Amino acid sequence: MSVHRLYESTYIVNAALEDADIEQVVARVTEYIEQHGGKIIDHNKWGRRRLAYPIKKKHNGYYVYMAYEIAPAIVPTIERMFTLEENVLRHLTVLLPQKLRDYRAARVAYAAAQAAKAAAEKQGE
Repeated sequence: MSVHRLYESTYIVNAALEDADIEQVVARVTEYIEQHGGKIIDHNKWGRRRLAYPIKKKHNGYYVYMAYEIAPAIVPTIERMFTLEENVLRHLTVLLPQKLRDYRAARVAYAAAQAAKAAAEKQGE
């Protein structure tokens, strides 16, 4: 039995595609990760953004962020899939260390506490 680790990938899809085609690319990536034993933890579509510099003569890209748990031996397979997918302009996959996960959880808890405090103050008015 292999140990699953938490990874995150951010990839840029060609924004010149129709919305339905972009959704198909995102669905293919998600399905590929799940077929190889991965579990999607977080999935955010950041949308169309202007690129800092042209990539493959494209000036805009559709950004997608995913966090998932998967066995470390499968990560090269996923990297290869990103490379072979012709509509993915760039990708980056990193292992999330425990310290960063703890920091993000603390930040979310702090934001929730601040929102609750603001809501309580608003009701008290």
